[in-house]
Amino acid sequence: MTAATRAPTADAWQELKQELLAIIPAERLIDDPLRTLAYGTDASFYRLIPKLVVRPADEDELMAVLAGCRKRGLPVTFRAAGTSLSGQAVTDSVLIQLREGWRGHEILDNGRAIRLQPGVIGARANQLLTSFGRKIGPDPASINSCMVGGIAANNASGMCCGTAQNSYRTVRDMRMILADGTRLDTADPASREAFRSSHAELVEGLERLSAETRANAALAERIRHKYRLKNTTGYALNSLVDFDDGIEILKHLMIGSEGTLGFISTITYDTVVDEPHKAAALVFLPDMATTCRATIALKTAPVSAVELMDRAALRSVESKPGMPEELKRLPDGAAALLIDVRGNDEAELQARLEAVQAIFEGIHTLEPVTFTHEKSIYELYWKIRKGLFPAVGAVRNTGTTVIIEDVAFPIERLDEGVLALTDAFHRHGYPEAILFGHALEGNLHFVFPQGFEKPGEVERYQALMDEVAQLVGVEYGGSLKAEHGTGRNMAPYVELEWGTEAYALMWRIKALFDPENLLNPDVILSRNPTLHLENLKPLPAADPIVDKCIECGFCEHVCPSRDLTLTPRQRIVAAREMARLEALGESLAREEAERLERLREDYRYAGDETCAVDGLCATQCPVGINTGELVREMRHERLAPHADMARRVGRHFSGTTRVARGMLNLASTGRAMLGERGLSKFSGAITQASGGRVPQWIPTLPKAAPVRVLGRERITASVRDKVVYLPSCATRVFGASHGDSEKRSIMEITLSLLDKAGFGVVVPEMTGHLCCGMAFQSKGQFEEATHKARELNRELLVASQNGRYPILSDTSPCVLHMRGRLDERLSVQEPVSFAHDHLLPRLDVIPLDEGVAVHVTCSSTHMGLGEHMVALARACAREVVVPAEITCCGFAGDKGLVTPELNASALKGLAEQVGQCEAGYSNSRTCEIGLSLHGGIPYRSILSLLDRASREREEAADTA
Repeated sequence: MTAATRAPTADAWQELKQELLAIIPAERLIDDPLRTLAYGTDASFYRLIPKLVVRPADEDELMAVLAGCRKRGLPVTFRAAGTSLSGQAVTDSVLIQLREGWRGHEILDNGRAIRLQPGVIGARANQLLTSFGRKIGPDPASINSCMVGGIAANNASGMCCGTAQNSYRTVRDMRMILADGTRLDTADPASREAFRSSHAELVEGLERLSAETRANAALAERIRHKYRLKNTTGYALNSLVDFDDGIEILKHLMIGSEGTLGFISTITYDTVVDEPHKAAALVFLPDMATTCRATIALKTAPVSAVELMDRAALRSVESKPGMPEELKRLPDGAAALLIDVRGNDEAELQARLEAVQAIFEGIHTLEPVTFTHEKSIYELYWKIRKGLFPAVGAVRNTGTTVIIEDVAFPIERLDEGVLALTDAFHRHGYPEAILFGHALEGNLHFVFPQGFEKPGEVERYQALMDEVAQLVGVEYGGSLKAEHGTGRNMAPYVELEWGTEAYALMWRIKALFDPENLLNPDVILSRNPTLHLENLKPLPAADPIVDKCIECGFCEHVCPSRDLTLTPRQRIVAAREMARLEALGESLAREEAERLERLREDYRYAGDETCAVDGLCATQCPVGINTGELVREMRHERLAPHADMARRVGRHFSGTTRVARGMLNLASTGRAMLGERGLSKFSGAITQASGGRVPQWIPTLPKAAPVRVLGRERITASVRDKVVYLPSCATRVFGASHGDSEKRSIMEITLSLLDKAGFGVVVPEMTGHLCCGMAFQSKGQFEEATHKARELNRELLVASQNGRYPILSDTSPCVLHMRGRLDERLSVQEPVSFAHDHLLPRLDVIPLDEGVAVHVTCSSTHMGLGEHMVALARACAREVVVPAEITCCGFAGDKGLVTPELNASALKGLAEQVGQCEAGYSNSRTCEIGLSLHGGIPYRSILSLLDRASREREEAADTA
């Protein structure tokens, strides 16, 4: 149990849960083995499992949780995204997890400020500010997944913000809840005055500490000196010398306090200019000393970022696809600086580039210094830098973790510090450690794989950290934590870095805010000298598909089940724990055996049935893990007894699709006879009686598709270019939607558009029997999926004359599935890429005077077609809306019918964003069913929009 003033009783957590049930629904009070394990995991290498996870929806509910914890002496920890690295977001008591209800935002002063709730993802905040040409100051590498609450509570910085634009420097106001449940809104004068009156002891106590500190010249100077550097070790003592007003001190102490002083309910940031014109250079230097001298010279230059990478770091990525060949030719001892320069216009950018170039005239480099404006190369340079941490994670031995430490040296001693660190790594047996970091701030990250299971490993790690702490914090006067937060990882070393006097000051601050020590105890401040070596997270082998996972959580924000059950990270966490318990075999204790059985039972729904297996997690994962593949493997094992049924369906596929169309016709008849409400009740009764085996009818279920249109004679004159049209099984089943002004099926739309563009259309023989195999693959029926893919391959070779003609498939997910499974001679495209390459050059497009919504499907994201899809829509309509934070729709083939809550959860908030649009467009028929249901507008194929907005190009018509 984490330290607190008084020990709680054994049943205190259950008592708390029962009390909270009066105001918080049971589904947001979580104490089962699976979800406490999964939700309790963060990106650090520590493992504590909470007794109770609470997901409050608002401040009042959160205050009730705090009150219940105070009454029982229960420690409580706050969690936003769980991407922090130092163990500050784990607990074995009560975990307050922020989900829905904490994502509010408000733009202020024409974009010069932004008010954010703690559940807003950092990148989303910047997206909101894009039209104003501004952004928030902090720019951590995890900004696409970390949340504002964590950014502020850790004083996270990043590659460009340095110390001038971090949360401490750019916070304008804050709304917070303290340990005693009191609310303070620093933007509200009435709230400030009321707080001064009700909490005079706290406010005056902070003002006394400030006066004492400023009167202590040596201590005040030490504080100012240390905050020249990036520093997140301990509390923000600079607030005591920067301010004398108690509330201003309090507000700034909350920054970087890691949930130990209170809860940040809302933060208002002063925003910074986001300079749009950018250029970058990757500068190679002969040795670290030269690299550090160049860094010092660049300190006063007009640069946005200077990132240092040592030779070991560059070596870790030099063989990755797309990396520059010169990386492999660098000599031992070389290093690199990635220099990023930005400006408000091209003239300003060019002037700054010339100033930087002038600095290098007197510095020896291995290659000429060349800046690029080209987006692809610019992004490649940053890909090198951002790929360093995962590069170590990808090659580590299974069962080991990845340690990333985060220190800062005075920049004038950076070269000495780098050499001293490198020497320490080698002496303690870490030759594979790599060094990189934000050079202008003297901020270095060092990364190395670390196991804790074998004898001597913990001791070796302790010896290294003891030396690093002495080296950085004492000998060089640097920061042991520059931007990752103190957490548990560095709590035992805070006094070593700061000294006894400053350390005592921090404990006095803690006592003023949290006298009972209930808010995140042992984080930042701890009396336990071995805290950093306790509760280390096991990473046992579970499956080769996911064994390289570093549990960073970068995948979570794109997962459609993130607010319903589990995320990819959490699925892997649970799979690892089940594998660990299974490996114990007969030695497993009875209690643990029961826990394993419960984990398996609950994982069936939370891990398997609610996974869309869309693979979007792989697009965000630093090591490219597709957790959907793990789930498919699990399904394969579970559904192996049904392989014969899958085979029968596959071998009689045209009959299967005929039955499906018949069911749709039957549903249409029932709709006409009973009405939507009556059919819904009737269908619901059948679904309930079948135990969920018969799907629930939904109002947006379409009409049956008129497959007879494929049999009509197509114009195939030899003077026309030909295209093979492959309608997917979904478009051969699902026709137009009821009540939609677009009365045509996708097949009719596609044939019309191809004819308009002057194509002769070839439809494969046996079309009704064809399937790419994706429907079988997603169910774990791999053998039949392979059979259907081979069958399709043969027919497409015949239809296209061995790849002579391009092939259009009207469903994007099918095309993604076909990749790597068909003959390389075949060129198969989905609607967006085919329209871009083959249709637009043959059509005149006149934008429609209407607003439309676009849903970029998972498959389009995988294939890099998102921007093309939006561009196509913008060519066809006056206004285009791309809903924010809507990723995978969660319909996932048939999940929208058999697990409709997944679709509903994934599309929560869609209707509010597209309500002013006439219609929505996508490139997957099943996705469009769910989007129509939850968006409140009809969703159609993107080809429908193009067909409506286009006409035959006049010169083409004249030629014909």
